[in-house]
Amino acid sequence: MESSQQDLSGSTRGTWRRIAGCAVPFRPHLIGFSLLVMLESALIVLPALLTQRIVDEGVLRHDKERIIELVVMLAGLATLNVAVSFAGRRMAVGIGEGMTFQLRRRAFAHIQRMPVSFFTRMPTGSLVSRLDSDVLGAQRAFTTTASTLLSNLVAVSAVAVTMAFLSWQITVLAAVLVPCCLLPARVLNQRLRRLNHGQLTDTAALASFLTERFSGQGAVLTKLYGRPQTEADQFDRRGARLRDTGIGLTATNALLGLTVSWLATMGTIAVYLAGGLLAVEGSITVGTLMAMVTLLARLYGPITSLSQARAEVTAALVSFERVFEVLDLVPDVQDSPRAVELPAHAASVTFEGVRFRHRTLPGSTLLSLDKSAGPAPLERDILRGVDLHVEAGRTVAVVGPSGAGKSTLIHLLCRLYDPVDGSVRIGGLDLRDVTQDSLREAIGVVSQDSHFFHDTLRANLTYVRPDATDDACERVCREAMVWDTVRHLPHGLDTVIGDGGHHLSGGERQRFAIARLLLKDPRIIVLDEATAHLDSESEERVQQALARALRGRTALVVAHRLSTVRGADQIVVLQDGQVVETGTHQELLDAGCLYASLCRAQFGNGEADGDRTVGVTA
Repeated sequence: MESSQQDLSGSTRGTWRRIAGCAVPFRPHLIGFSLLVMLESALIVLPALLTQRIVDEGVLRHDKERIIELVVMLAGLATLNVAVSFAGRRMAVGIGEGMTFQLRRRAFAHIQRMPVSFFTRMPTGSLVSRLDSDVLGAQRAFTTTASTLLSNLVAVSAVAVTMAFLSWQITVLAAVLVPCCLLPARVLNQRLRRLNHGQLTDTAALASFLTERFSGQGAVLTKLYGRPQTEADQFDRRGARLRDTGIGLTATNALLGLTVSWLATMGTIAVYLAGGLLAVEGSITVGTLMAMVTLLARLYGPITSLSQARAEVTAALVSFERVFEVLDLVPDVQDSPRAVELPAHAASVTFEGVRFRHRTLPGSTLLSLDKSAGPAPLERDILRGVDLHVEAGRTVAVVGPSGAGKSTLIHLLCRLYDPVDGSVRIGGLDLRDVTQDSLREAIGVVSQDSHFFHDTLRANLTYVRPDATDDACERVCREAMVWDTVRHLPHGLDTVIGDGGHHLSGGERQRFAIARLLLKDPRIIVLDEATAHLDSESEERVQQALARALRGRTALVVAHRLSTVRGADQIVVLQDGQVVETGTHQELLDAGCLYASLCRAQFGNGEADGDRTVGVTA
């Protein structure tokens, strides 16, 4: 137990150090903000002193001019206090918003560097929550909590010194009662921290649930299988858990505030009793008693806020810890210190003794989310010593039964993963020695489910080349045989095509994906089941568009439909993560092994002349 508490304390100290590091760029603003807060807090005692003089020097002496003079001073002081307070709040918001932007930018950029395996394990809504509610929680540490904490500390110090100057007896009495106001915060702090963490976790879980259900594919699945009640029950369970946590958090905060408020009231009553007796005896003046009561309110108010600020600091600390957990993620795939730009002429592709299995490396996953993501994938070999070479400007097709490792080859070529053993090379350079940016520039991919953002067609096309002109967009659309579709859209290239491009047909989406590929103009093209979900007519048009796209480029084509790869320069057959056959379409048919068996399974014994569809050609 003692060891765990020490670890927690050390972790907390480390978090505070990192928070301080985040504040370094805002140091000048923080200094100015601190000065304003201290000035505002110091001004808090002046109204009480003026009140004392109004009573003693004005009211009790029946001096109207003195009363007016002091009241004018009191009004001017109130005006100054408002101006200082506004300037402080404005500066606090600027610091908080600046830090929010900084944290979001760092977290977003860092998450983008994570490998695909990270996104397949982590719930999307939970990741979004880290950049939304958690960052906002961290922001409140500077826009509200920090200013409250600093101002209250200065206010308590100023009030205590002033009270001691006016009446040491009442000050001693107030000092005895102060610890009573701090005790509830100490007792309830751990519960508040646990509830704050639970609320953030439950909010992220609900956000993830909603993100999945409100996506286009999630909504279609719910409609097709008609499970609205099941979905409603799941939402109810998650929502009820968040509700209960919220109720517990609010009730605990309310209990803390009310307890401290009651103790402060008891303290005020005690001061009235002691101060009244001292005033009757003549030890203090009536004005001093009024000033002491006013100052006492100024004392217990900040103490109450300080007791609650501790809970707010705890909540902010939890938010910072969750954001730092994202920033501490270690990407599995990183540029090495010796990474170089991929040369412009590099276009050959080589797989040499490649072995691969999915692994979850330490520090590469969010432990607080990974617990709900299910068990880690089994560490079994998907590729087992694959050797494959694609000469520059040639087309090689990879076929084989499901689970043979075809798509994994594509992922390794695009360096979404790194091989466990062996190497993947382009132009003779190991991809681990090449910068990822230059690799992305060299490769273009069309997958079976090409993704489109909920944006205009123009924005989706120019995503790969933001400076592309309308003429360039028209040219690639014509080459991809989809310009007629653009002309018939209500706003042409400025038509919003819906989430995932759902306003387009499957064939149109694939041809627009090819147009996007042509706009990028890569020297290496990867086709991953690009026609898998298309009907025969759409497939033929897409194949014609692909034939133009592949002309003069190196291409690696993964296909389940064997009719689409007959024109490839070479066909490689994978089985159980190994290359079992290599040759042309006719050579593999004549060999009568696995490829021939797959052809018979798809087309029957008559499939030999290749007249069904247009195959991929170089």
